[in-house]
Amino acid sequence: MSNSEVLVSLDIGTTKIKVIIGEVLNDSLNIIGVGTANSNGMKKGAIVDIDQTVQSIRNAVEQAERMVGMEIERVVVGINGNHVQLQPCHGVVAVQSEDREIGDEDITRVIDGAQVVSVPPEREIIDVIPRQFIVDGLDEITDPRGMIGVRLEMEGTIITCSKTVLHNTLKCVERANLQVSDICLQPLAAGTIALSKDEKNMGIALIDVGGGCSTVSVFENDHLASTSVVSLGGDNVTKDLSIGLRTSTEEAEDIKLNYGHAFYDDAREDETFDVSVIGSNTKENYNQLQISDMIEARMEEIFAFAEREIRKMGYQDLPGGYVLTGGTMAMQGVSELAQDLYQSNVRIAIPDYIGVREPQFTAGVGILQFAYHNAKIQGKELFPSVIMGTQEQKPKRVKKQSKSSEPKENKKKESGIANLFKYFFD
Repeated sequence: MSNSEVLVSLDIGTTKIKVIIGEVLNDSLNIIGVGTANSNGMKKGAIVDIDQTVQSIRNAVEQAERMVGMEIERVVVGINGNHVQLQPCHGVVAVQSEDREIGDEDITRVIDGAQVVSVPPEREIIDVIPRQFIVDGLDEITDPRGMIGVRLEMEGTIITCSKTVLHNTLKCVERANLQVSDICLQPLAAGTIALSKDEKNMGIALIDVGGGCSTVSVFENDHLASTSVVSLGGDNVTKDLSIGLRTSTEEAEDIKLNYGHAFYDDAREDETFDVSVIGSNTKENYNQLQISDMIEARMEEIFAFAEREIRKMGYQDLPGGYVLTGGTMAMQGVSELAQDLYQSNVRIAIPDYIGVREPQFTAGVGILQFAYHNAKIQGKELFPSVIMGTQEQKPKRVKKQSKSSEPKENKKKESGIANLFKYFFD
């Protein structure tokens, strides 16, 4: 196996930390390792305890390493939250080569030129996503390399985020003894797995309901148009059950996953279970219908807030309907409830890869696929993410990489993730 073909994604969620190892062969992605761990230092999608978050990341990484027998060195990190902002950008350059053939250097220059915009000091540019390239007035080009032209333009979207949030995230990754090979916007990544090209062209909403928060994204004309975050998620359902059944949070989570039903009309009264009551040694018996009332009320609220965010984005009608994903979507009856509320097309998106066929892994798998294709378009180099050797070989390998790069490659690295590490850690 070639190291250059292996990528690792890191999805830092409120409830779970997910590490997914993917191998890219002939532009095809294969999942070869997965690691999950309880997320102890997060609340509502934000880091509240760095030490606990670092330990959770280490636990997830170690689990993935044991599965494949490799040592993870670099990760592609997913970023999410209300602090993320999108703004359009435009860059123009003249093609430099004598034969006027567009190459990687021209792509890099036009993308760098598009980033020359006014950004507030508390914000940081984390990525530029090309929407289209224009060669001598010919538009809607996805990859202009190899074409002949004089003037190269790029229209795209600049993604910025809060420096504070980014600093905390990078600090956790660094303290977990990992390096960041790229940073990826999670809604954009989830869309590559959850949505088809026709859906993204038509206009569709992607609702990713996680543990602490729910991400609402609208795609139109094959691009991410807008994204927002609702501070409600599966943890709220668990807390409701814990209070209503007078039981521990851990037991309430198990009941939600094993017996929960989000659509009251389809819940079964003959599905019964015992619940340990806090403060006593007794157990009480409940049925699915009794807890479905509580679950449905909370899920209705989450979907209502999601719809409100979509309206705020300026969308009244989405021809493609709604696609649901995220860990909370593993519960029964969620799609039926959403269909009843939205009166539109609704489906649940699950990654179609062995080992990760659960909605909680949609963002993690999407990060791998999106980062690979985005790096290919922009000419970025994603470093090998795993090493086969021992701990003694690791420092030598990293040192060798940092010194053996050509001047042009050094310039490219400095303009990206390296600058962030310089800013925060040097």
